[in-house]
Amino acid sequence: MTEIPTAAAPPGRNVTETEARRANRSWWDLDADDYQDEHGKFLGDVDFVWCPERLREADARLLGPVHDKKILELGAGAAAASRWLRREGALPVAMDLSAGMLRHASEAASRSGVRVPLIQADAMALPFRDGAFDIVCTAFGAIPFVTDSAAAMREVARVLRSGGSWVFSVTHPMRWAFWDEPDESGLVVRNSYFDRTPYVERDDDGTVNYLEQHRTLGDRIRELVAAGFVVRDLIEPEWPADHDGVWGQWSPLRGRLFPGTAIFVCDLPGSHE
Repeated sequence: MTEIPTAAAPPGRNVTETEARRANRSWWDLDADDYQDEHGKFLGDVDFVWCPERLREADARLLGPVHDKKILELGAGAAAASRWLRREGALPVAMDLSAGMLRHASEAASRSGVRVPLIQADAMALPFRDGAFDIVCTAFGAIPFVTDSAAAMREVARVLRSGGSWVFSVTHPMRWAFWDEPDESGLVVRNSYFDRTPYVERDDDGTVNYLEQHRTLGDRIRELVAAGFVVRDLIEPEWPADHDGVWGQWSPLRGRLFPGTAIFVCDLPGSHE
């Protein structure tokens, strides 16, 4: 789960997949310690939290029964969700592009005593055979950061067995229209919802060091359908009345007025449905 840095999206040329991969790896390697210092307590060592709205898989059960299921967690970060899945009897693999994040995953495994396979790899080229998993999931990992998310959807479909499920959470697309301030100034529409120009930060020499991509809800549905998925549910978690935490752009003020997270629950039709 991430927050776009507070700023209007600067203009710039399109970013290549190579630039995106390099920027994502470098950013999360450098930011891993700060990210875990700020959010590690909220996420826990062995827990599956879908979003800043505090929706947990233990309550929502969006993945369905997981016992003995082979599960791939994309963009796993410190892999708290994968460790929770292992505690539930699943057979998870935690994958992330960032060595810095996987270092924290290894440290959390030592603290908790729950270990899962950790793999450093790119979501655009998953290092697994076709049909290797029953479920693929991610909480804000990978999908917002790659330049061709439609291709990432196809990769997920490739490694899923027939009848498998793909469940992922992302920043709700309507948030793109607003700047990221969690206070009243973040309630004013500043950008066009239909502007797919990515948010890009560059060094002084022009090197991309951070980016996030925007897709509308319709874009996401078309990507999923083109990859062969059936969308079973779209969840927009409501802000809990007793939740007073702030996570970047997520806050009680904004969360009680409009959604901050979209969770897509999808199936790959097949003979094992």
